[in-house]
Amino acid sequence: MITESTNSKKFTGYHATAMIVAFFLVVVAVNMIMARFAVSTFSGTLVDNTYVASQSYNSWLEEARKQQAHGWTASRVTRLKGKVMLTVLQADDSTLQDAQITAIAEHPVGRTEPITLHFTQDRAGAYISRDVLPEGRWKLRITIMHRGNRMALAQEVL
Repeated sequence: MITESTNSKKFTGYHATAMIVAFFLVVVAVNMIMARFAVSTFSGTLVDNTYVASQSYNSWLEEARKQQAHGWTASRVTRLKGKVMLTVLQADDSTLQDAQITAIAEHPVGRTEPITLHFTQDRAGAYISRDVLPEGRWKLRITIMHRGNRMALAQEVL
């Protein structure tokens, strides 16, 4: 014989309203937290003035064409005992000797000041930074100069 419990509570409009309000409070709280993290970790600007940057666009394209004409290739940047290392090859896959290489290391979210790295030739075509790069993720803007020719590239190092 099935008996009905007399002390069961009914689901009322008050309960439904409380659940809906609680749901939206959680959604708003999570959005506020995520927005706070987003604003505090990224400045949001790629260039300070897009109009001024657009004026340089054609010269950037011309520079890229010149850079491709050299036929140089650079390896991925790697870490070696806290320093940064890369290898540069010419169009015929021979190593590029006696190049002057510098890099500006920037933290991706701008938490620290940029660090300038100067490279010395370690062995044929391999260059290693004289300076130690702190641990973490960095964006490197690398400039390679050799006999009046210039190559610029950007890489990330972890």
